Amino acid sequence: MDEIQSVYDLSLDELTRLVIDLGEPSFRSVQIWQWLYQHYVTDYLSMTNLPSSLRDSLKDILPFPEPEVVTFQRSSDEHTEKVLFKLPDGNYIEAVLMRYKKRRTLCISTQAGCAMGCVFCATGQMGFVRNLSVGEIVHQVLYFAGRLSEVGDRVTNIVVMGMGEPLHNYDNTLAAVNILTDPKGFDLGARKITISTVGLVPAIRRFADEGRQLRLAISLHAASDAERNKLIPIGKRWPIAELMEAARYYILKTGRRITFELALINEENDTPEHAQRLGSLLQGMLCHVNLIPLNPTREYGGQPSSISRVAAFQRELDRFGVSSTVRVRRGIDIQAGCGQLRDRVVRGK
Repeated sequence: MDEIQSVYDLSLDELTRLVIDLGEPSFRSVQIWQWLYQHYVTDYLSMTNLPSSLRDSLKDILPFPEPEVVTFQRSSDEHTEKVLFKLPDGNYIEAVLMRYKKRRTLCISTQAGCAMGCVFCATGQMGFVRNLSVGEIVHQVLYFAGRLSEVGDRVTNIVVMGMGEPLHNYDNTLAAVNILTDPKGFDLGARKITISTVGLVPAIRRFADEGRQLRLAISLHAASDAERNKLIPIGKRWPIAELMEAARYYILKTGRRITFELALINEENDTPEHAQRLGSLLQGMLCHVNLIPLNPTREYGGQPSSISRVAAFQRELDRFGVSSTVRVRRGIDIQAGCGQLRDRVVRGK
């Protein structure tokens, strides 16, 4: 694990060892854990069942994170909220809350910037800065969990699909997931968490071998290498044939369905012929396709596919027996696509 920056960087086992090293009984770590992940306290003074001496020691050696909320926005339909955090080192990250009828889904970041270079993505356009620590990933969830708890609500789902490539920051991302799924603390079911990747083949195979109950989504965006490489440069390193082998390996090892994501771009990857190639590629695979009309960004000229073009694309997939849904576009008026709010704030409107 990276150098400890905050209390959220620690697993329960690591916290227990620290408490014992401070001369306290091990059960104190569970008390602290519950204050953090069930009551969402943000200071040690509030942990009233701890000895004052322990609270003082923790305050000195294990601080709470101090990201600054630079911008908070709520969409006009009030279904989506987006926060831009400024980290102590001056970098920015984003997190989004999406309210559905029965779900409260968070989209969280794992990196400041991104090295994948996807041409239509505002985060990819800014380049890679650094990985987030475990605590910086966890804190995004707890920020919204605390807000929701104030109105008797809770986080129901997490999509690790914000700024950055989660599998490029593999260890910290999965350590954060371990914390958030711990039954003694936040206790979110693993099947309520989706890890999204642009297709880092070795990491997908590693992920499969670990046998986790998490969901996996792969950003595909096109069914041929020539078309995909225009949109996702990492495809030149791992062609679609290798990516599909890794996807089938994941399904074989886990028995779990994969979701493939397609950002549909008008007259770029949304024709019936594109759909037919995709249907042929995925036919018979245990998978589902999310069709997402493009969320336009400053530096990419593509436009979202029309409703009629998306419907025609979906009909072609149906012919191949490939299930799909059209994702409801959320937060367009507040730049809810990853990296967009940061881009607006840092570079100006």
